[in-house]
Amino acid sequence: MENIAGKYALVTGGGRGLGKATALALASEGVNVAITGRNIENLKAAVKEIESRGVKAAYAVFDVGNFEEVTTAIENLKISFGTIDILINNAGIASFGTVEQMDPAVWAQIIQTNILGTYYVTKAVLPQLLKKNLGDIINVASTAGINGSASTSAYSASKFAVIGFSDSLMREVRKKNIRVCTLMPSTIASDMSKDLQLTDGNPESVLQPEDFAELIIANLKLPRRAMLKSASLWSTNP
Repeated sequence: MENIAGKYALVTGGGRGLGKATALALASEGVNVAITGRNIENLKAAVKEIESRGVKAAYAVFDVGNFEEVTTAIENLKISFGTIDILINNAGIASFGTVEQMDPAVWAQIIQTNILGTYYVTKAVLPQLLKKNLGDIINVASTAGINGSASTSAYSASKFAVIGFSDSLMREVRKKNIRVCTLMPSTIASDMSKDLQLTDGNPESVLQPEDFAELIIANLKLPRRAMLKSASLWSTNP
């Protein structure tokens, strides 16, 4: 298996939920981790937990849907934190409602954050990976990006787009020793899912953020000759 200790990772949306669980799992493997988000208090608290694992940690506050903010922050992190080896595009938002009911501004914001945010951060980080001819990019989509449901048009459209973007990117950079993987979890007991009342978070029946983080670690530790293109994670309890 690949030794990932000593590498540098960037996790967007790393202040809580799936992103924080992933950041902590990476740190436990000896990976230095930078996290991003918009809530500075969450980020500061998460950084302390990451550093307690004995690795270097940093945070940056920016909106992934704002390209100027993204490029400035990534350049600053390159100087203060280090060049990125692993990018986890996890940041995302959700809101549900029928096409008739949902405010167009809300619909557009979901697209802006979930797909354009993934594109913007990837575009800002990719030159670092190409220069080293080595790296990993993991884009977090959703099973809602495989099949749409009533009232999920905006969220499903954004995650369908993430899957398509990831597939194209994988074919662009695969021969440059950069692995691109799309992960599609079903409902996980993340802060966002609980805020939206999608789940009660019962650990006996609902996927936990740590389950998802384990999948990411296993993916990254595959030998470099192997690449997981995509995977869905489901609960054993329907």
